Amino acid sequence: MNIRHIVLLAAGILALTTAKALELARIESPGGRLRFVLLAADTTGEGSPLLYSVLSGNDTVVEPSALNLRFDDRNGTGSWKAIPNIGKIELSAIALHDTVWRPPYGEQAEYRDRYNQFRVSFPESDVRLCVRAYDEGIAFRYEMPAEDLILKIGGELTEFNFPDSTKGWVNTHPQAVCERRTLEKLQTELPLTTELPNGLYAAVLEAGLTNYARGRLRAEDKAGKLRLVLDSPVVTGSPARSPWRVVMVARRPAELLQNNGIVLNLNEPCALASTDWIRPGKAIREMTLSTETAKKCVDFAAERGLDYIHFDAGWYGHEYVQASDATTVDVDPDRNPVNDLNLLEVIRYARTKHIGVLLYVNRRQLEKNMDILFPLYRSWGVAGVKFGFVNTGTHRWVEWVNEAVRKAAGYGLLVNIHDEYRPTGLSRTWPNLLTQEGIRGNEEMPDADHNTALPFTRYLSGAGDYTYCYYYRKEFGHEKRHVQNTPAHQLALPVVFYSPLQYLYWYDSPADYGGEPELELWKIMPTVWNKTVVLDGEIGGYASVARQAATGDWFVGTVTDTTGRTLTLTLDFLAKGRQYRLTRYADGPESLPTRTKVAVTTQTVRAGDKIRVTLKPSGGEAWHIVPMD
Repeated sequence: MNIRHIVLLAAGILALTTAKALELARIESPGGRLRFVLLAADTTGEGSPLLYSVLSGNDTVVEPSALNLRFDDRNGTGSWKAIPNIGKIELSAIALHDTVWRPPYGEQAEYRDRYNQFRVSFPESDVRLCVRAYDEGIAFRYEMPAEDLILKIGGELTEFNFPDSTKGWVNTHPQAVCERRTLEKLQTELPLTTELPNGLYAAVLEAGLTNYARGRLRAEDKAGKLRLVLDSPVVTGSPARSPWRVVMVARRPAELLQNNGIVLNLNEPCALASTDWIRPGKAIREMTLSTETAKKCVDFAAERGLDYIHFDAGWYGHEYVQASDATTVDVDPDRNPVNDLNLLEVIRYARTKHIGVLLYVNRRQLEKNMDILFPLYRSWGVAGVKFGFVNTGTHRWVEWVNEAVRKAAGYGLLVNIHDEYRPTGLSRTWPNLLTQEGIRGNEEMPDADHNTALPFTRYLSGAGDYTYCYYYRKEFGHEKRHVQNTPAHQLALPVVFYSPLQYLYWYDSPADYGGEPELELWKIMPTVWNKTVVLDGEIGGYASVARQAATGDWFVGTVTDTTGRTLTLTLDFLAKGRQYRLTRYADGPESLPTRTKVAVTTQTVRAGDKIRVTLKPSGGEAWHIVPMD
């Protein structure tokens, strides 16, 4: 790659002590929509000598913000040099990259990876900066290319300074409620979605988190001034690199979700020689931990279009007891005092019905016996493992989780990571990682305001295991703790929310099923898609998403907040010149004979038709659209 040298006179920079920062370089996205500007700061203060800003046309998205790392001593032999006062930089030629890649599954059948890139080196530093400019967002990372050295990164000086009056949707922890507030005196998880006073939306994300510590954002005194903080120092060998720091930019919230493939694009390609064994699908939890009822659960799964049954905590004893042994089946007496679960018999029976079996394993057993458990489970015929309560965030535990996913792939095991883990795109490299939690789902019974924020916040980073309930309702006898939203809202959620492994009926059981006609939708819908079109949305207000299955059928999910609304949706995603049969599943009148009161109607539609949708408070509507010719 050609290198051109930019020499900046130190005296010239020092003369800027009372002036604005000096522009060093800039890069625009291929379509000219976004640009990243690199700046030399006023060096009289204690901050980083290097700044950046992000602009969309004439609008500022990120105001001048610091870029740098903080190193600790290197093995007692000296210090890694962070980016110094700028005297000279080496700037690579700007290169256009434009490729298309096809995942084994996804929200799209293919993803376009199109960006301009340059690297900035500092001869007096051990760090270089790599920047990619997409039309959907800006991404940058720090690279330490030196060979065979030990480095310790104490932290980052990276900032994201947004204009005054910017509002953000904050998560104080991965399973917290989304709260819209000003960006001051807070610490928040990534992604952070913001609404700028100029009308633009921006989201800060992390992508490609490997061999590093997780980042969060902290705001202290000045509103809008966010600093990236790491969960721990990073101690590793070189060459090394940080995760990508990503700023997505959009005119509408729907564009953010539409463009979330940027996270996958910033990860390494699939590392598996074959992915034929990876089967996305729908799962139901078996809660009795007994052989007879588990077989009935298998039958229900086969009859209702599900692909897996799942044995959750308790099948090998109490998950929090160190003496519990996940190499044996010894049911927690609090779950089933009879202890009559023959797991291998259930697995054999499930195989005759083409149903896979998933097992939950708490982190205590995984940390202790992972190298024993994975080959053992493969010999049993287990399809996958749900990791429970894994430690996350620090450099050590990030590497542990990534290694666990890699090892599971080596034994043909699917993975679902639960509790605090949030995705950064690892599923592109290791697609046996089907989903993860890191979300406030139906275990916590959130309201519709929360649900309608999720597509434009948490789901920007990747798949989320929401663990949907359907029958766990107040009107069905669950007085103290129950689903907060209408049946049609719940029905539509697995279309709106993406997860290649969708857990349905989480607190329900096969005995709850009463032949409700609307549940035909859950029977026939897939969990992965050839095409996704985000129709519209308002963060914390409503979301409408259309997804096309491999069969060519379309599924559309629309959900609203606690106030209800009327929308008009245009069917411009359908192929022109064809007729389609639209089946609508909507909250209906109390006069309906079913206990869930969901109306099922059909009509004929064409591309471009406008459909009026009236949603009850906390309501929703789901569609199945099938070509008629």
